[in-house]
Amino acid sequence: MTMFEERERGYEAKWVHDQEMHFRVMARRDMILAEWAAGLLKLSGAQTADYTKAILTAGMSGNGRDPVFEKLRHDLSPAIVSEQQIIAKMKEAFETASEKAVPA
Repeated sequence: MTMFEERERGYEAKWVHDQEMHFRVMARRDMILAEWAAGLLKLSGAQTADYTKAILTAGMSGNGRDPVFEKLRHDLSPAIVSEQQIIAKMKEAFETASEKAVPA
């Protein structure tokens, strides 16, 4: 194997690792958001589990710019929370999920 091929495989392995880490962070973010929204909607334990699955499914669908934001905006009326509050919570959840992904 040439040095170029070794370097190429290294870059490919790093790309795969980075994609996997991003997927995990986004899944954690979506779980945090689902629990937050379920609390605002006053859902029961079983309903919260179902809602979390629905949020995770939306996150994996990839339809639209951010399908989780669209689902939260649809599910949470403006009387409960504003779009700006949803965006702020999404940023906070992403930061929390990212911190958990980085080993201490």
